[in-house]
Amino acid sequence: MPDQPKHPKHPNQPKQPNQPTHPTSTTPPSYPTALGASGPKRITLLGQDLAEDIMGSVGFGELAFWLATQRRPSPGETRVFEAVLAALADHGFTPTAIVSRLTYLSAPDSVQGALAAGLLGGGSRFLGVTEDTGHYLAAVVTSLGTEHPAPDDQTAWDSLARRTIQHTHSAHELIPGLGHHLHKEGDPRTQRLMDIAREEGLFGPHLTLFEAIGRTHPSVLGRTLPLNGAGVCGAALADLGLPLPLLRGFALLARTAGLIGQLAEEIRTPVARDIFASVEQHSTPIPPTPLPSASPQE
Repeated sequence: MPDQPKHPKHPNQPKQPNQPTHPTSTTPPSYPTALGASGPKRITLLGQDLAEDIMGSVGFGELAFWLATQRRPSPGETRVFEAVLAALADHGFTPTAIVSRLTYLSAPDSVQGALAAGLLGGGSRFLGVTEDTGHYLAAVVTSLGTEHPAPDDQTAWDSLARRTIQHTHSAHELIPGLGHHLHKEGDPRTQRLMDIAREEGLFGPHLTLFEAIGRTHPSVLGRTLPLNGAGVCGAALADLGLPLPLLRGFALLARTAGLIGQLAEEIRTPVARDIFASVEQHSTPIPPTPLPSASPQE
């Protein structure tokens, strides 16, 4: 009787080793953090006793700065940082506020959903400009001393700003922080924040370059645009040495307070239902407009 053929192993079947490839480690895992830690009787935060050293002694803005940098800010840094938070907290019925109110109308049992809806709208047109401006200015400031000499007076800063604007304009890109849909004659937040930074000795290279852009852009663009509040906030945060990838996070932190205010007012004086009804009543049916067909592959 012929031998029966052996069935080959399935190609995807894992090989079963006789012994473990890697011996099991007896060392417990470690997850280091300098932030919060809790024990049965004590909570620490940033190396401080939360109940004894922080609660009632450290303001929320100061704590937010401290958490992000793991160093306690000076009183001047705290003042500039909290001025930024105030500048970005709320601007009325912006898309982020409207969507929060509408989400609360749809799901009043989900305050977190309403807040999240508003925060998710923080992008390139609203709130994200803070981060974009910080990155834009930092790229130029970082190049100083390598690609260009560091400016030492207003004329040199203006020259650097003009070159920066020309480069951006020739690339057909927008200059973040320049222009505002409403404050055509000047954003009231911009000069105030610059004044506060100067008073505290924290008017650094990012704010200096941003101010120079405000002076020089008309000669390049052929029109005058205001330096907006979101942009000056990005410049101020960069001068404070805060992490550039987190600049939008600070804008969202500020807007969270504003959105809570929007929801509190929605509870007392609701408008979301009227917004919904207005859109529904004024919607206009139109014929479908199909997208153009994709071009055939060559």
